[in-house]
Amino acid sequence: MTTFSSTPAPVGVVIRAPKTAELIATSLRGKIVRGELRPGDILPPEGELLLQFGVSRPTLREAFRILETESLIGVRRGSRGGAQVRTPDIAVATRAVGLLLQIQGTTIDDVYQARMISEPVCARLLAERRTEQDLQDLADVLSTLSAEVRSRETFYPDPDVWADQTYRFHELIVQRSGNRTLSLQGAVLQEIVASHVRSRVQRYSSDDRPEVFERALLSYARLIELVEAGQAERAEEHWRAHMLAAGRYLLNDGQRNQPVVDLFN
Repeated sequence: MTTFSSTPAPVGVVIRAPKTAELIATSLRGKIVRGELRPGDILPPEGELLLQFGVSRPTLREAFRILETESLIGVRRGSRGGAQVRTPDIAVATRAVGLLLQIQGTTIDDVYQARMISEPVCARLLAERRTEQDLQDLADVLSTLSAEVRSRETFYPDPDVWADQTYRFHELIVQRSGNRTLSLQGAVLQEIVASHVRSRVQRYSSDDRPEVFERALLSYARLIELVEAGQAERAEEHWRAHMLAAGRYLLNDGQRNQPVVDLFN
């Protein structure tokens, strides 16, 4: 028999009972998390769910809205509509974390410092667990970046191409590390920093030289060599040094204390 604590709530604390729609959302969310419902699955028809949960149509639709907000389902309206399970996009987490960072007045330097702690560790883990596919994917990004830099007369890459491909390189490091927590954390932080990378490269200054991008390419190539050789500790050391150097370039233009909020305007 289920028992409940008789300890009274602290004075002044109001305990709100969850709404029926929230309970339905919790039930469906649990099935998605446990894999009972997978991305692409269509939820039962609305009429069937109304009978299953014994609720009104507005309550069920409120539950759907909760799950839509979490990007766990997508609802198509109309006679052929329905709710389909989907995989949440990393942008959902980025927006949420970004909002919290903005409210706290976090700077881009603060975010970059967090990346410098976690990403070199991911490079070490990648070197320990790398596969041929990992190496090929990293090499493909390096090839794209090299072609972009060397195909332009100025040797200054297109800001969007450079930002997108360097994002991909960093993304591969954290994704293929084998640690899901670090992978998700790294993806969120990298998404935020990517906006700064793009804006920084767009503002070429007299201090910027084509050699900056050539050195980055050489550094990427060196990491691939260390990962392929399985030299985990050296891969971590190299990537930490790389990020220190990259940080000096990205944050040397008076924007070290730029609030994260400015990147989303």
